[in-house]
Amino acid sequence: MTVTFAEKLARIPGYQAGVPTGQAPEAIAAGGIAQLASNESPFGPHEKVVEAIRGAAGAMNRYPDPDATLLRRRIAERYEVEPGRVAVGNGSCEILLAAAEALCEPGAEILYAWPSFSIYPHLAALTDAREIRVPLADCEVHDLEAMAAEVTAATQLAIVCNPNNPTGTHLPAAQIAAFCERIPGHVTIALDEAYIEFQTTDDPDTTVDLLADFPNLVILRTFSKVYGLAGLRVGFALGSAKFRAAIDAVRQPFSVNALAQAAAAEAVLHQDDVEQRIERTLVERIRVEEGLHELGLNTAETQTNFSWIDLGDADEKAVVAALAEQAIAVRPGTPLGDPGHIRVSYGTAAENDRFLAALGEILD
Repeated sequence: MTVTFAEKLARIPGYQAGVPTGQAPEAIAAGGIAQLASNESPFGPHEKVVEAIRGAAGAMNRYPDPDATLLRRRIAERYEVEPGRVAVGNGSCEILLAAAEALCEPGAEILYAWPSFSIYPHLAALTDAREIRVPLADCEVHDLEAMAAEVTAATQLAIVCNPNNPTGTHLPAAQIAAFCERIPGHVTIALDEAYIEFQTTDDPDTTVDLLADFPNLVILRTFSKVYGLAGLRVGFALGSAKFRAAIDAVRQPFSVNALAQAAAAEAVLHQDDVEQRIERTLVERIRVEEGLHELGLNTAETQTNFSWIDLGDADEKAVVAALAEQAIAVRPGTPLGDPGHIRVSYGTAAENDRFLAALGEILD
């Protein structure tokens, strides 16, 4: 007799990280590998954040604050909401997984666009809910009208990734508000805004104002991107106190470690550093997009820190492999839902120049 595992394991697609297994972070830091696959910031955290991590490191014999009190209070102050409406997690992925566990049972429906963030297919597989995928509209943006038309009495969770990963496209807050108006109150709307600070259409805080009008809205954000803290994994949600209590009930305790709490609580105080990081990213976005177009490649209209590149007649696997041979890591489009593409994060100016030069040689 052999051990048997849950049948649902066969339905879980498995998350493919942009960092190859066993890849040494120090090799990336030393410039040996141009890590352009994971949408990280190439710029390290603020010096005060590093000091906060060092200061907390001496107390690692103690468990972290289970309520992340200081972190939640500072996030609440930053967004002018009550601390009880702030949930934190080991990255926004954990909050999404917990939301599915808390909201969905067999027979429920989870609605999202596709291609979009590759963690979404995990949610239905874990909960035995039924997933409803709605294709992106022209220009690779969410088709909110088509998504709203798919909502039924069984729909429990509707996810809008805005800006969208992997296409980088963004819909204005006014369109998000109109979508929320159409969605019945029994559906939790998860507005996944991991890249919201990089878009230039709206003030990034505009959607936060929608929380007052839509009690079923939850906004997800992260410290992994614009704050430069991907290695510590801190995400947060702004929503109702009931939502926070629900996801806390299904998660393991102490899910945000003490170093992560200390770093994020300090990072949120330095919005000037955030603005500088955004400006540097936008400069590289313009340069990379122009360089790609000069190579004759089409890209989606990105509002993020990465480009979604249509390779045309070029072979996706061959391009990814050839770049890897030159120690340049990018994400292939096939696992992200759209073969014939690659997703490339913006690195330093030198890394981006290296990528463009290598890609040009490969395509020639």
